[in-house]
Amino acid sequence: MSKSGRPREFKDTAVIDAAMEVFWSQGYEACSTDDLCKETGLGRGSLYNAFGSKHELYEQALIRYHQMGIEAQLDILRKDAPVKERLRELLEWEIWKDSAAKDRGCLIINASAERGKSDPAVEKIFKQHLGLLEHAIEDAIREGQSSGEICRERETSEVAAMFLSCYYGLRVIYPGTMNRALARQIIDGTLAAIF
Repeated sequence: MSKSGRPREFKDTAVIDAAMEVFWSQGYEACSTDDLCKETGLGRGSLYNAFGSKHELYEQALIRYHQMGIEAQLDILRKDAPVKERLRELLEWEIWKDSAAKDRGCLIINASAERGKSDPAVEKIFKQHLGLLEHAIEDAIREGQSSGEICRERETSEVAAMFLSCYYGLRVIYPGTMNRALARQIIDGTLAAIF
């Protein structure tokens, strides 16, 4: 039990998910402790007893978002389907489905843009997320090259880097414009450049 009498076990995913929504909607700097207390249902003392600081709760929210997002993306890339179909599905992942991210962007991208250069924790989480995704994309590209779907003349890492750049560009452009025609052009153009 903490000094306030509340068990520390309430540091569960529901509280982190509620905080994640606040950070996602407002960003780190604009988010106040009062906002976090209101959304999580915890008092200021309970929040600080459980998480130590606003920043530690922010880290937990980013880690939670990373874990949920990377699992979904890796599942798409590791499906038993043609590589082109998997890459298309990944490009469309947050755009065509009814997703919380489609109109406010990716929390990790937003965090990196807001605090990546000044916050080592944000930089570490972003790099971890990017690294896992990059390796899975390289594996898919390599598989496509082995099966003959993708030309073997180009370096796997070069093709993967181009795809990754288009993927992240799309994930920044679409929430800012909500322009489905432009998103479709980016998706079709990216795939045409690879296949």
